[in-house]
Amino acid sequence: MNRRTFNPDQIRQLEANLHVASVSDRTIQYKGEFKIHAVRENLAGKRPIQIFEESGFDLDMIGKQTTNEALKRWRKTYRIYGEEGLLNERRGKSNLGGRPKKDDSVERRLVKAEARIKYLTAEKRITKKARRSRKRGEVPKLTASERYQAINIVLRKQSMGRFVTDLCTLAEVSRSGYYAWLARTDSVSLREERDYADYLLLKRVHDRHKGKIGYRGLYMEMLDLIGGPMNHKRILRIMRKFGIVTKIRRQNAYRKIAKATYEHKTVPNHLNRRFDQEEPGKVFVTDITYLRIGSGQTVYLSCVKDIATREIMAHHVSTSLHMELVLHTTNKLAERLQGNIHPEAMIHSDQGFHYTHPAYQTRIREMGMLQSMSRRGNCLDNAPMESFFGHLKDYVDYKLASDLDEVCAMVDAYIDYYNSERRQWKLQKMTPVQYRSHLIAA
Repeated sequence: MNRRTFNPDQIRQLEANLHVASVSDRTIQYKGEFKIHAVRENLAGKRPIQIFEESGFDLDMIGKQTTNEALKRWRKTYRIYGEEGLLNERRGKSNLGGRPKKDDSVERRLVKAEARIKYLTAEKRITKKARRSRKRGEVPKLTASERYQAINIVLRKQSMGRFVTDLCTLAEVSRSGYYAWLARTDSVSLREERDYADYLLLKRVHDRHKGKIGYRGLYMEMLDLIGGPMNHKRILRIMRKFGIVTKIRRQNAYRKIAKATYEHKTVPNHLNRRFDQEEPGKVFVTDITYLRIGSGQTVYLSCVKDIATREIMAHHVSTSLHMELVLHTTNKLAERLQGNIHPEAMIHSDQGFHYTHPAYQTRIREMGMLQSMSRRGNCLDNAPMESFFGHLKDYVDYKLASDLDEVCAMVDAYIDYYNSERRQWKLQKMTPVQYRSHLIAA
């Protein structure tokens, strides 16, 4: 390409030449008569440089290469169109030396319309996988990848390979982008197949847990299922891609079971939210919750939890809120410990009626434990116990139970699963029972 530019003095000098029609800072337009003369002389044997020198042109100014290119172009025009083609300027008016104009004939317009119809049909047939984020009733907008796929269907299956540019314009994508997508189709297909296989595996585990397991739980389940870890970021991406949604329980407002009376005594909050304990059997938390079963009856559950291992050490189910509910639970804890009480053992609860009762406080002192209570109306001071009750109510279908025995069986089964099978992220991905053994061994 000639990158020579002319300064004003050179332009004036070139315009003074009788064989020049016009001059700009980069181009020279020659007169038709000179073109005919130059072609005839060149065909007679003269070199282009000699012809231009004899016509008064400064070759250092216009460039020797320019003369060769000009004569080559003029000879081609003369051979096709004759002298008339040289007299009339044809640059930009023919298919010579430039991009050919599109054929806007009736036949081509009909074929383009057919290609448009086939493209729109292909758009509708594209499988919409993992598009759960689209709002219901909203007209879906295809991604660039889906548009490339529709174009490829038309070009390959409908044998319309001459309409790549037209289809890209119709789909509002670039031609280069389509070819780049086509080049990476194989790798994308392999990734899609791997993602779909992993999705089926994760969906099976997710359904087994009734949709109430998150990406951390799925990560820990994969450790046992496939014998190694699956990156948690990959799990999150596949969950979002294929619309695997975890059901999240709603937080309920803290409700007191009963108000403490004047004869009952509260004790200070010795625990003070120090939930990060590393010694099993040192700090316990306890509380009561209610379960309204299918028959309409209300059942009450009392539990004691070890903060260090998050293991449920003792529990009791009853249909009444009498003191026997917490006393039975406390006795079960004593049987479980078998006299192995930590020298700094502590049990923490809220300021409920049962825990401020003299009988309960006496029993705790007999066991050699320090009693601690949450602040008034502050459920976060007993967060570990509240968290367990939330998971239990979210997992157990206690509303389907028809009597006390049935709900007792459900609660027993869940607590056994919680202690022995349910891995927890903050327990180094172990179950509470495994973590207790780990701490004892350490």
